[in-house]
Amino acid sequence: MNKNYLEIISYEPRYRSSFKILNVAWLEKFFYVEPIDEEVLSNPENILLEGGHIFFARYQDTIIGTCALLKTEPTKFELSKMAVDEKFHGLGVGRQLLETAIRHYRTYPGCTLFLETNSLLKPAIALYESVGFSHGPRPLGPSHYVRANVYMAYMRTD
Repeated sequence: MNKNYLEIISYEPRYRSSFKILNVAWLEKFFYVEPIDEEVLSNPENILLEGGHIFFARYQDTIIGTCALLKTEPTKFELSKMAVDEKFHGLGVGRQLLETAIRHYRTYPGCTLFLETNSLLKPAIALYESVGFSHGPRPLGPSHYVRANVYMAYMRTD
C-alpha cells in the first residue's frame, strides 16, 4: 500500500454502508453484532446529530477503515466503531484513524474521551495505549456492550 494515497476523511452519506460493512465484519469475526451495534451502525447520521463525528480511511477511492467519536454526555466522548478491512491490517491505518479522532476530540476543551473494548483484542489495546489511553475502572452503571471487559480513558496532556 502506498501511504501517499491514504486519506482520512469525515463522514459522507455515500460511505454510509461502508461504516456498517466494516464494523459488522470485525464484530462477526471476534464476537457478534449486539442490538446496540445494529442500532448505531444502521443509523450513523444519529452520531452526527448528537454532536459526534465519523471518520473514514480512504485508499484509492475505496473505504478501508472507519472510527467514530460518539458524544455520550455534554463533556464526554466515546471512541467507538473502529474497524479496518482485514486486508489492510498492520499498515498503520488504524493508527491514522485513531490519531485523527484524538486531534478532533482535542478541539473540545474540558471533555473526556473513553473507550470500551475486550481483552482478546490485544493489538487494538496496544495501539490505544501507545497514543495515550490508560486502563481504569469502569464508571458505575452497566456497559452498553456485553463483550466489553476493558475500560480505557485518554490521558489529555493539554
